[in-house]
Amino acid sequence: MKQFRNLMLAAAVTAGLSGCTHFEWLVYKIDVPQGNFIEQSQVEKLRVEMTKEQVEFVLGKPVLRDSFASNTWYYVYQYKNGRTDEISEKELIVHFTDDKVASVTGNYELDEEFNTPLSVDQ
Repeated sequence: MKQFRNLMLAAAVTAGLSGCTHFEWLVYKIDVPQGNFIEQSQVEKLRVEMTKEQVEFVLGKPVLRDSFASNTWYYVYQYKNGRTDEISEKELIVHFTDDKVASVTGNYELDEEFNTPLSVDQ
Protein backbone atom coordinates (compact mmCIF):
# COMPACT_ATOMS: atom_id res chain seq x y z
CA MET A 1 0.00 0.00 0.00
CA LYS A 2 2.91 2.33 0.77
CA GLN A 3 4.36 1.71 -2.73
CA PHE A 4 1.01 2.55 -4.31
CA ARG A 5 0.81 5.80 -2.32
CA ASN A 6 4.37 6.75 -3.36
CA LEU A 7 3.57 5.92 -6.98
CA MET A 8 0.42 8.07 -6.90
CA LEU A 9 2.32 10.91 -5.22
CA ALA A 10 5.02 10.75 -7.90
CA ALA A 11 2.36 10.75 -10.64
CA ALA A 12 0.61 13.75 -9.06
CA VAL A 13 3.87 15.70 -8.76
CA THR A 14 4.80 14.88 -12.36
CA ALA A 15 1.39 15.99 -13.61
CA GLY A 16 1.59 19.16 -11.55
CA LEU A 17 5.03 20.06 -12.84
CA SER A 18 4.11 19.45 -16.46
CA GLY A 19 2.34 22.82 -16.55
CA CYS A 20 -0.93 21.44 -17.84
CA THR A 21 0.53 20.96 -21.32
CA HIS A 22 -1.75 17.99 -21.87
CA PHE A 23 -4.80 20.18 -21.35
CA GLU A 24 -3.85 23.03 -23.66
CA TRP A 25 -6.98 22.48 -25.73
CA LEU A 26 -9.02 23.51 -22.68
CA VAL A 27 -7.35 26.91 -22.48
CA TYR A 28 -9.11 29.71 -24.36
CA LYS A 29 -6.81 31.80 -26.54
CA ILE A 30 -8.02 35.00 -28.14
CA ASP A 31 -7.81 35.79 -31.84
CA VAL A 32 -5.26 38.53 -32.53
CA PRO A 33 -6.00 40.90 -35.44
CA GLN A 34 -3.33 43.52 -36.13
CA GLY A 35 -2.97 46.29 -38.67
CA ASN A 36 -5.34 47.71 -41.26
CA PHE A 37 -8.32 45.52 -42.10
CA ILE A 38 -9.11 46.37 -45.70
CA GLU A 39 -12.03 44.91 -47.61
CA GLN A 40 -11.88 44.11 -51.30
CA SER A 41 -14.61 46.70 -51.95
CA GLN A 42 -12.30 49.43 -50.62
CA VAL A 43 -9.45 48.34 -52.91
CA GLU A 44 -11.83 48.38 -55.88
CA LYS A 45 -12.38 52.11 -55.31
CA LEU A 46 -8.71 52.91 -55.92
CA ARG A 47 -7.80 54.59 -59.20
CA VAL A 48 -4.55 55.69 -60.72
CA GLU A 49 -3.74 59.40 -60.15
CA MET A 50 -5.77 59.60 -56.91
CA THR A 51 -4.23 62.02 -54.41
CA LYS A 52 -2.84 60.92 -51.05
CA GLU A 53 -5.84 62.50 -49.33
CA GLN A 54 -8.26 60.51 -51.49
CA VAL A 55 -6.41 57.26 -50.77
CA GLU A 56 -6.44 58.00 -47.06
CA PHE A 57 -10.19 58.68 -47.25
CA VAL A 58 -10.83 55.33 -48.95
CA LEU A 59 -8.37 53.10 -47.05
CA GLY A 60 -7.62 54.99 -43.85
CA LYS A 61 -4.18 55.81 -42.50
CA PRO A 62 -1.45 53.34 -43.51
CA VAL A 63 0.29 51.17 -40.95
CA LEU A 64 3.65 52.35 -42.23
CA ARG A 65 4.85 55.40 -44.07
CA ASP A 66 8.49 54.77 -44.90
CA SER A 67 10.71 57.62 -43.69
CA PHE A 68 13.15 57.08 -46.54
CA ALA A 69 10.54 56.51 -49.24
CA SER A 70 7.65 58.81 -48.37
CA ASN A 71 5.99 57.98 -51.66
CA THR A 72 5.21 54.43 -50.53
CA TRP A 73 2.41 53.56 -48.11
CA TYR A 74 2.03 50.11 -46.56
CA TYR A 75 -1.31 48.69 -45.46
CA VAL A 76 -0.63 45.42 -43.64
CA TYR A 77 -3.08 43.14 -41.84
CA GLN A 78 -2.23 40.04 -39.84
CA TYR A 79 -4.71 37.72 -38.17
CA LYS A 80 -3.62 35.02 -35.73
CA ASN A 81 -6.25 32.42 -34.88
CA GLY A 82 -6.13 31.78 -31.15
CA ARG A 83 -7.33 28.20 -31.40
CA THR A 84 -5.09 26.94 -34.23
CA ASP A 85 -2.23 29.51 -34.13
CA GLU A 86 -2.70 29.83 -37.90
CA ILE A 87 -1.54 33.22 -39.20
CA SER A 88 -3.01 34.86 -42.28
CA GLU A 89 -1.53 38.02 -43.75
CA LYS A 90 -2.74 40.55 -46.30
CA GLU A 91 -0.81 43.52 -47.62
CA LEU A 92 -1.44 46.42 -49.94
CA ILE A 93 1.39 48.71 -51.00
CA VAL A 94 0.50 52.01 -52.64
CA HIS A 95 3.20 53.80 -54.65
CA PHE A 96 2.88 57.51 -55.38
CA THR A 97 4.53 59.72 -57.99
CA ASP A 98 4.12 63.49 -57.57
CA ASP A 99 1.69 62.79 -54.68
CA LYS A 100 -0.63 60.77 -56.93
CA VAL A 101 -1.16 57.01 -57.12
CA ALA A 102 1.20 55.45 -59.64
CA SER A 103 0.80 51.75 -58.81
CA VAL A 104 -0.63 49.38 -56.23
CA THR A 105 0.83 45.99 -55.33
CA GLY A 106 -0.08 43.33 -52.82
CA ASN A 107 -2.40 40.38 -52.51
CA TYR A 108 -5.68 42.15 -53.31
CA GLU A 109 -7.34 42.16 -56.73
CA LEU A 110 -7.39 45.57 -58.37
CA ASP A 111 -10.54 46.70 -60.15
CA GLU A 112 -10.45 46.51 -63.94
CA GLU A 113 -11.00 50.29 -63.98
CA PHE A 114 -7.93 50.97 -61.81
CA ASN A 115 -6.00 52.42 -64.75
CA THR A 116 -8.85 54.84 -65.53
CA PRO A 117 -8.31 58.07 -63.58
CA LEU A 118 -11.23 59.66 -61.77
CA SER A 119 -12.73 62.55 -63.67
CA VAL A 120 -13.26 65.94 -62.09
CA ASP A 121 -17.05 65.38 -62.21
CA GLN A 122 -16.87 62.40 -59.82
